[in-house]
Amino acid sequence: MLLTLLRSRRFAPLFACQLFAAFNDNFIKNALAILVLFRLGGSNGPLLVTLAGALFILPFFVLSALGGELADRYDKARVARATKLGEIGVAAIAAVGFLLPSTVLLFGALFLTGCLSALFGPVKYGILPDHLARDELVAGNALIESATFLAILAGTLGGGIMVAEASPWAIAAMTVAVSVIAYLFSTRIPPSGERAPDLRIEPNVWRSTFALLRDLKRQPRLFMAAIAVSCFWLVGAVVLSLLPPLVKQAIGGRESLVTLFLVVFTVGIAIGSLAAARLSRRRIRLALTPIGGALVGAFALDLGFATAGMTAAAPAVGWSDFLRSAGDLRIVADLLGVAAGGGLFVVPAFAFLQAEAGEDHRARVIAANNVLNAAFIVGGSLALLGLQAAGFSTPTLIGVVGALSLAGAPLIGHALTGAVRRGAGVASR
Repeated sequence: MLLTLLRSRRFAPLFACQLFAAFNDNFIKNALAILVLFRLGGSNGPLLVTLAGALFILPFFVLSALGGELADRYDKARVARATKLGEIGVAAIAAVGFLLPSTVLLFGALFLTGCLSALFGPVKYGILPDHLARDELVAGNALIESATFLAILAGTLGGGIMVAEASPWAIAAMTVAVSVIAYLFSTRIPPSGERAPDLRIEPNVWRSTFALLRDLKRQPRLFMAAIAVSCFWLVGAVVLSLLPPLVKQAIGGRESLVTLFLVVFTVGIAIGSLAAARLSRRRIRLALTPIGGALVGAFALDLGFATAGMTAAAPAVGWSDFLRSAGDLRIVADLLGVAAGGGLFVVPAFAFLQAEAGEDHRARVIAANNVLNAAFIVGGSLALLGLQAAGFSTPTLIGVVGALSLAGAPLIGHALTGAVRRGAGVASR
């Protein structure tokens, strides 16, 4: 089914559009971070990098609800074309910022990139049930999740490499070219029709955001699925935040080892997502979600134990020097297992959320989920900062993630499978 979807007109353009758009988002974000940290920011570099991350995620709180309303009111393919056309203009601003270079222009472009991503989010997931059959949703979500993480990795690495090695003109050209490619693919997305043509767009974005969250909470099955998806993003954000200090402080590795761990994590997400598609066998099997959560917990706990007693290498080692012992392979296998468990966890839950939401308000349900995702990521990041300030070591924090995942997996699984039993036509096992 996966190859069939990738060859189909109803899915392939959306897949490619998302792939290139996610690449460009992360290319701009990481290129900006490297420029600010090593060239433009001076002593304020780390603070400005943190500010850049906040500027990118802020629009998901503010504009996701508007994006959901637009996607339900108008044809989703039309909204996708409009956002991707806007991204060409934003890429042009970023290109000028890279050429000058100008921190103000680059930060402005990053904020606008976050705005358009927030508006596009309800479209890319809300349109899947319009063009895919229910028994294709798990496979479609698996491909989209895999493409997103691969694009995040490629954009992050590409942004860092090009800032270090390429000319500003090459960076600017790459930014604009990729945005144009994403737009061209968006023009090939088949129309979905207007699902709620009489919907009134709420001009007050804060009011519409809280209204969407209230509506989602009134639908327990959808709310529980959204909580599960947000837990995935919470754990993913925390683990990714812990990888650099784990490499530097616990292992004694160089930047190339961080890159290796990012590659392993991304490949693991893809493996878990595709495994969810294969194991589902054309049905939404929510029993896979607690299994994935348990795998995340078990592998994270073992990763914490494997790194807790390590003495940081001196001098620091790169990736090629690291993979030489059974202990090193254990760490890589644990990281791969955490990521694969995450992919297995999230794909069925998100497919259930899409399938159960009514077609006239599906995009708004996705938008409310995106707001929850952002809130969980920010809350988790703040909690992580507090624990780090309290003196918890990185291996200990990874172990805490594992313990909480093991404890939470059966609870989430019980809530979700209970929701399935109350629904019709969804298999829980």
